[in-house]
Amino acid sequence: MIRWMRIFAMLLALFALPALARDAIKVVYHFDAGLEQATKGLRNIKNHLDVDPKAKIVVVAHAQGVNFLLDGAQNQSGNPYNIPVEELAAKGVEFRVCEITLKSNKIDPKKLIPEARLVPSGVVEVARLQAREQYVYIKP
Repeated sequence: MIRWMRIFAMLLALFALPALARDAIKVVYHFDAGLEQATKGLRNIKNHLDVDPKAKIVVVAHAQGVNFLLDGAQNQSGNPYNIPVEELAAKGVEFRVCEITLKSNKIDPKKLIPEARLVPSGVVEVARLQAREQYVYIKP
């Protein structure tokens, strides 16, 4: 009986693996370190989607990581961040911003670019995505 259960379990796993392989990989990119990290992270996400266009990507920003999502934010070269954010959002990337960070830094949520969506806590959002929704964690 145990032998048949093992064979059944192996067959079930064998047939289930191809179905799992077709599912989109879910990834949370964690931004908390300012504009340099944002520049690097946005490039990583673009490259990620170039190789795996079906990936489901969520960016969670808190602390200094929210700065690139503020209206008028620019990188070291003077290029605005809203352009790559808009391009990535058009490919399905979601941008979530920590409400605690905004409150503690007295940042008006109206200063966020339209692609950014508030979540109560960035850290809690990262943990929730990993624990409850099986997102893979990447910190650029």
